[in-house]
Amino acid sequence: MKYIDTVNWMFQQLPMYQNKGKSAFKKDLSNTLKLSAHLNHPEQKFKSIHVGGTNGKGSTSHMLASILQEAGYKVGLYTSPHLKDFRERIRINGQVVSKQFVIGFIKRNKTFLESNNLSFFEMTVGMAFDYFAKQKVDIAIIEVGLGGRLDSTNIITPELSVITNIGFDHMQFLGTTLPEIASEKAGIIKPNIPVVIGETQPETENVFKNKAKENNSEIYFADQLINEVFESDLKGSYQEHNKKTVIQSVSVLRQLGYNISNSNLKKGLLNVVKNSGLQGRWQVLQQEPKIVCDTAHNKEGLSYTMQQLQAESYNNLHIVFGVVSDKDLDSIVSLLPKNATYYFCKPNVQRGLDEDLLKGYFLDKGFIGNSYSSVNEALHAAKLNADTDDLIYVGGSTFVVAEVL
Repeated sequence: MKYIDTVNWMFQQLPMYQNKGKSAFKKDLSNTLKLSAHLNHPEQKFKSIHVGGTNGKGSTSHMLASILQEAGYKVGLYTSPHLKDFRERIRINGQVVSKQFVIGFIKRNKTFLESNNLSFFEMTVGMAFDYFAKQKVDIAIIEVGLGGRLDSTNIITPELSVITNIGFDHMQFLGTTLPEIASEKAGIIKPNIPVVIGETQPETENVFKNKAKENNSEIYFADQLINEVFESDLKGSYQEHNKKTVIQSVSVLRQLGYNISNSNLKKGLLNVVKNSGLQGRWQVLQQEPKIVCDTAHNKEGLSYTMQQLQAESYNNLHIVFGVVSDKDLDSIVSLLPKNATYYFCKPNVQRGLDEDLLKGYFLDKGFIGNSYSSVNEALHAAKLNADTDDLIYVGGSTFVVAEVL
């Protein structure tokens, strides 16, 4: 199999949350544990940091990886979803896994994967762990895929657990209240392993404190402990929360014996994109007109990016916007500015919401705009309509951003 055939097989043969949504979600870790045993428990052969939460876990994971790289460690990084190429999910010191490794892993394990009906996500986690073990990384940053307690990544025993914040996302799996969602995310807190919580929230604070106490885990609330943050090349104002989370995490890692200087910390934060390859976080694609894209896609994430948008100076605002079909539009519509022209589009995934349905919903709420048959057609129309001192924002979904990068 060639690389493209291998990845297509992974995408198509097996349930994949990215495409299918709820039907791809597994309710236990039995498959992942089976795969781990089949691969001879690779997750036990390297040290790790586990990063969960509703928003900011991707940025936080990449920042931590960048800082540890600056400190001279060989750093694995597992994140999801990818934007352009599957291999973005599995990196070492910013370099994506080789096509040959992806092909070889599937070839070696295909019979096992098929006979046990492993999901796309389960096999990808197994692949990442196998790669990090074989490449002998010093430490790997492992981002939770969905939730925490039942997520495939949750077979690791990390050096440190990190939970950024709790918001309303994936409620069909995780619960309908913040304490319920927090309880699922808190499932990554392990016995005697310290945990950093990024943001103190009145509804969830005790959920985390109780879980930490139950597990005899030291708990740190970063926003209560960190006053000074440093500059980063990730420019969204919402990154302030993530930077505090990362700085507190570094403080705990130092207590655990990791050798990370202040210079490593500052350089790591300044070179996140260069060191880790992160894209799509308040990313400026061009000037005149300025085009910004951001992967924020739920209430909490969008409230931060919309605040940032209001702080920009521009003449007219153009918004290229698309979502997935299971998105709760009622929870986000009030955050979006009405003084903008909208270009509604459907991201090119099975779960994408039809652009005309999206347009109808927004027009009923008093917004103005048109629908376009693809993300790039929508962006093209926005560019044609925009003057040099206007601003174009592209977002609503990770998949919309992926198509413009």
